[in-house]
Amino acid sequence: MTHSNYPPGTGDTQAPLAWHDGDMPFSTAFGDHFYCQTDGRLECGHVFLAGNGLPDRWQTAESFTIGELGFGTGLNACETWRQWKEHRRPGAHLHFVSFELFPMQAEEIDRALSRWPEIDAEREVLVSLWPSDPSGVVTVDLDAQTRLSVVCGDAFENLTASTLTFDAWFLDGFAPSRNSAMWSAELMQRVHDTTREGGSFATYAAAGFVRRNLTATGFDVDRRPGFAGKREMLCGIRRPT
Repeated sequence: MTHSNYPPGTGDTQAPLAWHDGDMPFSTAFGDHFYCQTDGRLECGHVFLAGNGLPDRWQTAESFTIGELGFGTGLNACETWRQWKEHRRPGAHLHFVSFELFPMQAEEIDRALSRWPEIDAEREVLVSLWPSDPSGVVTVDLDAQTRLSVVCGDAFENLTASTLTFDAWFLDGFAPSRNSAMWSAELMQRVHDTTREGGSFATYAAAGFVRRNLTATGFDVDRRPGFAGKREMLCGIRRPT
């Protein structure tokens, strides 16, 4: 069985992009937009932050590690960093670790995120630090309390090799109908196994097989109202062993 998180016919080179409505990136490899067409930034707050109990959990954290499947434009990283700066404790540290097969170029990230003036400062820092040839593990210190690591390549292979333990997960691959490998039972099991006890996940996805795969790993899975009229989203907690 392949664990590749890209569709047949695409090699491990940069995926081609199209642009809709001016500055909304669309993956022609997966046939899907990179974020919610209503408002991707607000969706990040509703799904990934609130779904993981953030920023409340940061109030008691000296360090916090977030894992993400699908870095995309860096929107979730920038919005998370913006809120982290507002709510973090003095001296606390955040490590945001994202797994991405097709890392964008700096100018593409800049274009995609320019539609949100709320994250202009975060976008400018990310773009200024982004390498011209993103590959391997891209690690940048966004500020003295915030580190971003983007692990380029196959998500299952790289997460299998990871020794990190995560406090929260943002499961933000392309839609399960477009990219089912990013929601496979094997990958969801690895997400569970790298989550600390009491750690959490959240995702916009609510497909039945995704819910079943997450439940089978050992997560307690809840359904909540989705963003912008979407009926459901999923979030959950890793049960103590």
